[in-house]
Amino acid sequence: MTKVETKAAPPTPPVEPSEPPQDLSHTWVVAAEIQVEPRIASIADFRGSFKTAAGQRVDALEVYCKGCRRPYDEVKGEDCAEKVDNRHLIGGDQSTRKKRKIPPPPRGAKIIPGEKIQRRGISAYMAGVSRPR
Repeated sequence: MTKVETKAAPPTPPVEPSEPPQDLSHTWVVAAEIQVEPRIASIADFRGSFKTAAGQRVDALEVYCKGCRRPYDEVKGEDCAEKVDNRHLIGGDQSTRKKRKIPPPPRGAKIIPGEKIQRRGISAYMAGVSRPR
């Protein structure tokens, strides 16, 4: 009788948990116009927020995405551009964009270099660079 060697199947590599799909949906916000009393207007100006009465009607001026800042009717049904790639918010690809031009000085003006200003550290604080006089 001959022995038959059986080889076990190679172990399967562990399955890495896949990342959940990224949520590319828009975050819709509404720019609104609400009529308030003078007392509430002063509170809203001071705090940056206020409470409205229940059931108050609010006029929507504009509906847009908080992320990509695009109007609802332009991007309805599309992925949010800010979550895909937010380069459009910073003026395009920084590596290919032209540098800003420095305006030439006015005619007859003479540029006189001044002394170096210390903007960091305790000496800058003591000199009044980072605090109002």
